Amino acid sequence: MPTIKDVAKEAGVSIATVSYVLNNKIDAVSEETRQEVWRAVEKIGYMPNVTARNLRSSRSRLIGYAWHEQPRSAMNPVLHNFAYFLAQAAEAAGYHLLTFTFPSYDPIPVYDELIRTGRVDGFIIASTVTDDPRVRYLLKRDFPFVAFGRANSEWDFAWVDTDGEAGFAEGVNTLRAYGHERIAMIAYDAGSLSGNYRVNGYISAMQAAGLPIPENYIWRGIHDDQTGREALSYWCALPLDQRPTAILAVSDMIAVGVCEQARQCGIHIGRDVSVIGFDNMPLTQYLQPSMSTFEQPLEEIGRACIDMLCTLLAKQPLDPHERNVLLPPRLILRDSVGSAP
Repeated sequence: MPTIKDVAKEAGVSIATVSYVLNNKIDAVSEETRQEVWRAVEKIGYMPNVTARNLRSSRSRLIGYAWHEQPRSAMNPVLHNFAYFLAQAAEAAGYHLLTFTFPSYDPIPVYDELIRTGRVDGFIIASTVTDDPRVRYLLKRDFPFVAFGRANSEWDFAWVDTDGEAGFAEGVNTLRAYGHERIAMIAYDAGSLSGNYRVNGYISAMQAAGLPIPENYIWRGIHDDQTGREALSYWCALPLDQRPTAILAVSDMIAVGVCEQARQCGIHIGRDVSVIGFDNMPLTQYLQPSMSTFEQPLEEIGRACIDMLCTLLAKQPLDPHERNVLLPPRLILRDSVGSAP
């Protein structure tokens, strides 16, 4: 098996120079020498001992990323897609993801163990909430991390998020362009940060348009189809002139419940009532009628999270204007939106 000595002999350089190149100490050698060393590595088939190199540099080249433990029925395809793009971005930067789960009632022990044992260089965290214990703990430990999502406004940490507020404002304005004025919203429970931003966008756009928001036009519930079924059932029991003609749902799963309940009640989606979901789950394009929805820029978010974390791991300061990044979702209009009846 080829050794580092063989690489040095092939490249015509010292063993120390080869070591500098393999450990990415770019200031120690010229670009021409670097290229010559890598040509020698490829030619003789040298395989660096990554584990030993990482031990010497006290780096694992691993980034921790976790999901909450959750029932199979509540699997979140958005976070699965995000993990895929995150892994791609990490590998392009020379890292790999170490994925794990943690109980939502006590996430800290697993984070603490991974830090104490040196298994990860940093973390990407998702599904953040107000007073998020993970954010508080990692800030206290001064351990590198970037969040997909926000937390308390007074906490100073790096995050990337989808601008759900701007998205739902766009949803209201789009529905208004189709002639809708009685626009309702199905939201998450009040504890959801991402859900509340979307509610803020809905309210601000309705108020800017001078449209009333009856108290019963904001329905809150959990992330499942039953929430959508219950909301539509309630609104259908209202007098005809008080029923919403359009509904913005905080997630596609909830919007699917609206559509299924509408079918059972003989209500035609896109003609009798328009519906817009959020997340662009794969099934939405195959529903009859196909569902309009917002798509989060997950690939861009994944790249931004890794770029920011790599900057932190290099002990470089993040530009204040690049420390918190909001990216707009993309509205995909399909058959579930039509003119107001």
